[in-house]
Amino acid sequence: MKNSIQQAKDILKKANLYCTASRLAILETLLKAKKPLSTKQITNKLGKKHPDKTTIYRTLESLCKSDVLHKAYTHQRSWHFEPAHNCGKTKCHPHFKCINCQNLFCLYKVSFPDIKGLDKGFITHRQQLRLEGLCPECSNKINNS
Repeated sequence: MKNSIQQAKDILKKANLYCTASRLAILETLLKAKKPLSTKQITNKLGKKHPDKTTIYRTLESLCKSDVLHKAYTHQRSWHFEPAHNCGKTKCHPHFKCINCQNLFCLYKVSFPDIKGLDKGFITHRQQLRLEGLCPECSNKINNS
């Protein structure tokens, strides 16, 4: 299995994008995380040597525009980003948000049907599903208290 830095380089190359330090660092961080991260979480994981916030925002937007990343989830007006290679162009895998610990989980093995029967004039660009509730760890804490 490839390490995350090589995987990031391969993804950028496939998208015909330069492998800049910012792109590599952000993409590698998201690949290692294995779940969507907010801009703040990305910045924290990059550590003290992270690029400035403007560079991070611009890099995230350019990677989304190139279909390397996508915006997977928004919470309290904050987008969460993840690599787009786990999803199709118009349909993303479901996500689960724990209302107790606030963790976000990717549900790669869960599928849901395409929406059909929209009234005339609606054009769907992307279909996403977010479930909310208690994750196994939080539900165990509640059940064992």
